Amino acid sequence: MRPTKRDELVAKALSAFYRTGFQATGMDRLAAETGVSKTSIYKHFRTKEELILAALRLRDEQFRNFRTRRLEALADTPRGQLLAIFDLLGEWFRQDGFRGCMFIKASAEYQEPEHPIHAQSAEHKRLLFVHVRKLAEQAGAPDPAALARALMLLEEGAIVTAHLGYAPDPAGDAKAAARVLIAAALGPW
Repeated sequence: MRPTKRDELVAKALSAFYRTGFQATGMDRLAAETGVSKTSIYKHFRTKEELILAALRLRDEQFRNFRTRRLEALADTPRGQLLAIFDLLGEWFRQDGFRGCMFIKASAEYQEPEHPIHAQSAEHKRLLFVHVRKLAEQAGAPDPAALARALMLLEEGAIVTAHLGYAPDPAGDAKAAARVLIAAALGPW
């Protein structure tokens, strides 16, 4: 199905927000970067925040679909996929234009938990946790939620560390720690 003008606008806005942040990307800049006039943007979205929410929903869908497919390509068992999370992170961190996690940034810019942008960011992270918990359960973890929480903490820490750039291999460091946690929960490799 061919993308609509609205879909194209959201995709272009997503790219602009990722590069420069939400608050720093004003409507004039969005119009310039997307090639869509402010009047046309406002025909599709009543507010900039509505456009941000649409961009976050698109990023969530893209990222979670990519993540699931990539983990399945990297490992053929749930246990292997738990560890492969950190291989996937390493690939992401090495991409040109890596600027950290859009959802971490959104929640930092919109800090009130009840704000819709903050809530959308939290929902993205919750859905990632649900996926990791499911993998931990399929791998036979006696407490899948505890293992998933620990692995998610490593993942989020690696993302922030990679974004800040003060460690040479945050994904590798997190993978080494994850290997210990997985072995403690599931038994030796």
